[in-house]
Amino acid sequence: MIEMRREKRWPAKLELEISSLFKQDNVKVENLNAPIEVVDVSKAGIGFKSESVLPIGYYFNARLVLGEQDVLTCVVRIIRQQKVDNHYIYGCEIVGAASIMDYVINDYAASIEQE
Repeated sequence: MIEMRREKRWPAKLELEISSLFKQDNVKVENLNAPIEVVDVSKAGIGFKSESVLPIGYYFNARLVLGEQDVLTCVVRIIRQQKVDNHYIYGCEIVGAASIMDYVINDYAASIEQE
């Protein structure tokens, strides 16, 4: 399979919970409380798995904790979904983030590569 991602992904073990989803036309899905496990992260996106069915094209606010102190707050859009056994694998792109995010991801990637 040809790799189509713009940025290299690094493994991540992060736990998040999505409480609400939204679309640009003010459509909201609230009170989801969908637990997710982030499996990889890059400058451009995140990959996660969840037992919940989440709609493609919707956005959510994410707070990613990378390493000891680095916290990234960003807006993420769900762009793909794949069912695997009893859970779903999702691919997301980061669409709204602070400019410092590139530096934080680079530091995180360097710390992983040193391990």
